[in-house]
Amino acid sequence: MRIAVAGAGSIGCYVGGRLQAAGHDLVYIGRAALGESITERGLALSDYLGWSATIPGDKCVFSEDIDAVRAADVVLVTVKSAATAEMAASLADRLRPGAVVVSLQNGIRNPTEISRYVTQHRVITGMVGFNVAQVGPAHFHQGTQGKLSISTGAESLAQALTESGLPTAVREDMSAVQWGKLVVNLNNAVNALSGLPLKAELGQRDYRLVLADAQREALGLLRRSGQAVVSPLAAPLAFMPWVLRMPDAVFARAARQMVEIDPQARSSMLDDLTRGRPTEIDYINGEVVELAKKLGVSAPVNAALVSLIHQATASGEKWSGPELRREIDDRRAAKVR
Repeated sequence: MRIAVAGAGSIGCYVGGRLQAAGHDLVYIGRAALGESITERGLALSDYLGWSATIPGDKCVFSEDIDAVRAADVVLVTVKSAATAEMAASLADRLRPGAVVVSLQNGIRNPTEISRYVTQHRVITGMVGFNVAQVGPAHFHQGTQGKLSISTGAESLAQALTESGLPTAVREDMSAVQWGKLVVNLNNAVNALSGLPLKAELGQRDYRLVLADAQREALGLLRRSGQAVVSPLAAPLAFMPWVLRMPDAVFARAARQMVEIDPQARSSMLDDLTRGRPTEIDYINGEVVELAKKLGVSAPVNAALVSLIHQATASGEKWSGPELRREIDDRRAAKVR
């Protein structure tokens, strides 16, 4: 199976690297600087269980040219959501007959956006249920437990992913799966504003209280809209706002039963802020705000997080747990008045 990663970053390099390590033919399409790092150092992969591998740089095919997708049987789209339309337009006239395009991206809208441009090929919805961080110039680390899910139509890819060490489910309810992941990803904004690794951030109750309010707000809107959700965690999402409110010691015990997180894990949004790049806030918490507008109501907690991330993108400001909780409470109260 010939596979192209269109938009090689943390997710693309990690998933692609696992596939290549299992013997599949990969080409990575991305920025020149990353390609140079991989060529020089090799592509290093690791996970929270202690697994690791390094693919020699001379075995990694890396290109800046989107034409590199032409020979691929499967194209994994892993660009940030804001770049989806541009990527899809570039793919439209370059795909070989029978090629399949798979969106492995955050948010809800990306598969539909790709389908607007890629009209002659099957577009598969995917969901990555774990966190990947770039922890070195060419080193990508899976820091949390989780599985992949993809919609029907790419069963051979699901098998290849599973055999490469990434358990993958084929599902017909991918909209519910996407929304479930988005509810969990509402923490990306809290994590980015904290400036802390995920485990350290979630270990502080004030940050968790902000996340609990954001998730409760989102889940209420989803119930109101009739949209089902599938939890990517080992617990129903309806329990999460309650679990997050537990005292620190109690939460730590409960969290260990739901998901494993190692000390290196951090959100992609924190990485984006650290590197001065635009974030995906409008496609995560912003999606909740848009859902509220469609329902004729507001989502003040998520709207506040969207605003704070936009400010932090310019200023780099970080918030302690108590500071962030007070700021969110003040903005919510002002919205009610």
